[in-house]
Amino acid sequence: MIVFGTDGWRGIIARDYTFDNLRLVATATARYVLSLFKESPSVVIGYDTRFLSKEFAEETARICACMGITVHLSQSVSSTPQVSFHTKQKGCSLGIVITASHNPPIYNGFKVKGNFGGPAYPEQIADIEKQLAALYASPMELSLKSLDEYIEERTIRLFDAQEPYLRYIRKKIDLTAIQQAGLRIVYDPMHGAGIDTMHHILPDVKEIHGDYNPSFGEVHHPEPIQQNLRPLIETVRDGKYDVGLATDGDADRLGAVDEDGNFVDSHRIFMLLMQYLFEDKKKKGSVVKTVSLTSMVAKYCEKHGIEVIETPVGFKHTAKLMNETKVLIGGEESGGLGTCVHIPERDGIFNGLLLLEMIATRKKSLKQLCDDLDKEFGNHRYARRDVTVSEKQKQAILAACRTNPTHIGRFEVRETNTLDGFKFIFDNGWLLIRASGTEPLIRFYAEAESMSKVNEILDEALKMQ
Repeated sequence: MIVFGTDGWRGIIARDYTFDNLRLVATATARYVLSLFKESPSVVIGYDTRFLSKEFAEETARICACMGITVHLSQSVSSTPQVSFHTKQKGCSLGIVITASHNPPIYNGFKVKGNFGGPAYPEQIADIEKQLAALYASPMELSLKSLDEYIEERTIRLFDAQEPYLRYIRKKIDLTAIQQAGLRIVYDPMHGAGIDTMHHILPDVKEIHGDYNPSFGEVHHPEPIQQNLRPLIETVRDGKYDVGLATDGDADRLGAVDEDGNFVDSHRIFMLLMQYLFEDKKKKGSVVKTVSLTSMVAKYCEKHGIEVIETPVGFKHTAKLMNETKVLIGGEESGGLGTCVHIPERDGIFNGLLLLEMIATRKKSLKQLCDDLDKEFGNHRYARRDVTVSEKQKQAILAACRTNPTHIGRFEVRETNTLDGFKFIFDNGWLLIRASGTEPLIRFYAEAESMSKVNEILDEALKMQ
């Protein structure tokens, strides 16, 4: 059975992610569109740099066109934020991105975007899954024309996803301030959908891993976390650059490296951008954080009288709140966040530029800005371990969590949060254990005042079986 996880459907290419399964998902999605948008239904379709992504996107476009939906198909590789942006700008019913985001190269995926310019709501995904179940019960035969025929009929319309997005960014970000600051910047798109983008915005940026490579080369796993960013860290150190930025496979997540080559985790990026929006740009609104995000957020918001809303992991929960209430910033541990100055979507390139704008405006290096966080809130260090497990192991770990342990190793559990997984809160630290929605993994997250304590917490967590 095809199952949608935290952020869409993903599967191993040729084993799970086949053209046959893609046709089922695309047909179910098209039927969902037609059930809600009776007049002039339309979709935007984009795709990343993965193996067969373009072909999967074209097949999806043909299915939608065959069912009477006007398709705006990106004429080249496009990031997830670009698809969300165009779905809103063009007033389309839905957006579809063929991508497996940060997953290894053997995966591909299918993300769905709402007409508001962000991830489809959980209830929208549930409706698509209902359509999928109906197709299993009663398969639907389609007689598809060729891509060229649909293009000639104008049912499928090729478009440039990049240039309008770049024009929008140039209006939103103070690029002059960044350029006048004379920052020496390295950008690592990790062979993902961010390739051929940053140099159009900041021509002097050095780029690594910027060529098309569906196997992701030495990157292998296009997730911008410390263990995957060794080449970026070494480039920053060896070349004495001021800052390094990295985006994941579909360019919606951001990672950063300071001038000394230190990895700056997503928790601190979230804190810095929250400070910048509230203190420098004078923006207002509540702050939305997933259960896996740093406790510094609550401390900052309590100090400034800002409402905090905590959600399960998955940006779709944040996006929904961004549409329903006034939100300053919202996001998650994985490097994805949305702000009030952009569409309700994660965008690694936009957020990276906003971080550069903060560095330029405050006239402080990234390391200095992070040191300021330590001075104000005390040290908050973080790590996550993703452990591949069998279904039996996964159930054993989750069963151990359900026993409500009073101690994990030497750490006394003060409180347990079960909003998403199991979050055990200690004095000056916490541990979160949750099963991945897209891979055969258990994720272990921990925060404490030192990396030695973080690692000790994680070591103890791995014994819980």
